[in-house]
Amino acid sequence: MSAEVCIDIAGLLEGLELGADAVFIAEEALIGRPIEALLGWVDRQPPWSDMPFVVLTSHRQTPQAVAGRARLVAALRNVSLLERPVQAITLTSSLQAAVRARRRQYEVRAHLAERERAARGLEALVAARTQELEAANQALRAQIAERERVEETLRHAQKMEAIGQLTGGVAHDFNNLLMVISGGLDMLGRQRDQARQKLLMDGMRQAAGRGAALTRQLLAFSRRQALSSQAVDLARQIGGMRELLDRSLRGDVHVALDFAEGLWPVEVDPGELELVVLNLAVNARDAMPDGGTIVIRGENRPGLDSDGLRGDFVALSVVDTGTGMPPEVLARVFEPFFTTKDIGKGSGLGLAQVYGFAQQSGGTVRIDTALGQGTTILLLLPRSVRAPVVPERHLIDLRLERPSEVPIGHVLLVEDDDEVAALVGEMLTTLGFEATRAASATAALGALADGRDIDLVFSDVMMPGGMNGVDLAREVKRRRPGLPVVLTTAYAEAAKRDAEAEGIALLPKPYRLEELAMATRTALGRP
Repeated sequence: MSAEVCIDIAGLLEGLELGADAVFIAEEALIGRPIEALLGWVDRQPPWSDMPFVVLTSHRQTPQAVAGRARLVAALRNVSLLERPVQAITLTSSLQAAVRARRRQYEVRAHLAERERAARGLEALVAARTQELEAANQALRAQIAERERVEETLRHAQKMEAIGQLTGGVAHDFNNLLMVISGGLDMLGRQRDQARQKLLMDGMRQAAGRGAALTRQLLAFSRRQALSSQAVDLARQIGGMRELLDRSLRGDVHVALDFAEGLWPVEVDPGELELVVLNLAVNARDAMPDGGTIVIRGENRPGLDSDGLRGDFVALSVVDTGTGMPPEVLARVFEPFFTTKDIGKGSGLGLAQVYGFAQQSGGTVRIDTALGQGTTILLLLPRSVRAPVVPERHLIDLRLERPSEVPIGHVLLVEDDDEVAALVGEMLTTLGFEATRAASATAALGALADGRDIDLVFSDVMMPGGMNGVDLAREVKRRRPGLPVVLTTAYAEAAKRDAEAEGIALLPKPYRLEELAMATRTALGRP
């Protein structure tokens, strides 16, 4: 420990500025002297500094001396008083204590400086992190916007996927309806019998009603029309989809309907129900690459009390014999946009829509599946206490009184649509043919097998049962090579190429009586 001797206050201040550790001073150098500069230095110390002063006092205890010491202690703040005479060891220990205290202050200064550096570093880190977070937030906002765009695109793709499944069936249905209406109008002007005119009118009204119903379903599907639950007869509603289902599936996939006797009506939106059934049927089809059977089953479940459901429910299940699902797929199957299909083959919204439909209808959905064992998707739908509205159905009766003259030929009419079959049968009769109707390709082959004298097979292309009109034509050529075949379809693009490849005449629906006459008589070689 070294000491620097100062002869006046100015020298003391210079030493303090150079970094003294402690000040040892006699009170005579301070009391009664101009020490404002020293007191100013004391006041200007940084927060960590409290310079220790060791003041050597006299033994005088006059009021003036005592008051002066008190003012001095208050002004210098960190003061230790040593009264003369003072022993060397006392002086030494006092100064050492003052120096130690000062060095602790230096440590505090170092800590404060380090904390300041750390604070500045933290502020810089916070600023950098804030900038990173802002950049991340901007990226996240961009990702959210992109996700919303992609989700909207996928929703549109899912709807377009379903529309793609519906296109063939819708076009076929509408052209069949136009066939009944335009053909009926054509026949109406040629028919003088009022009873037969009334039957034709009934058929056209029925076709117009079916067209309006189909339009309502399409509007409901596109969300252009408000949806509402009502009492629905599952057997009738899904049975009415049979033709649409057959046209939406492959020829090697068959649909079987199994509805229990006395099946209760359910409280659902019929348009949403049909979309759900179509989605499930298409999924089942895709799960059976080698073909198979889809069973749509309905059963009553009275007094149900499970999965949060209590009361009377109807179990609607779609069962396939396909590949089944592994556990990891089953765990995610209801997630929106989750799909195991190839890109462009599915949006992943089908089963999410099924789940949403079941929940919104007050029911639930369950899946029973195993690899290689097929899948059963079961919807529990609440029983309706209301009676479903049963639409009237008027069909033109083929069993009309036929003209008495001898027919010019016998036509085997193969058509699964009742209204179209009735009208075309009447048109053939007007043209002078006798008509025998078969509702499927299998029934037509049965009619040929029983030895009936048939001059012409006039068949629709798209039919249920796994065999279409082109397949039927090939089989007819194999069994009876000389028997002419004319095909007709309400969805010409789907069959035109196959029919042309087989050299088979194709008459698109709707057609007029003159066009039917030309097609049939050309096939028979009778211009």
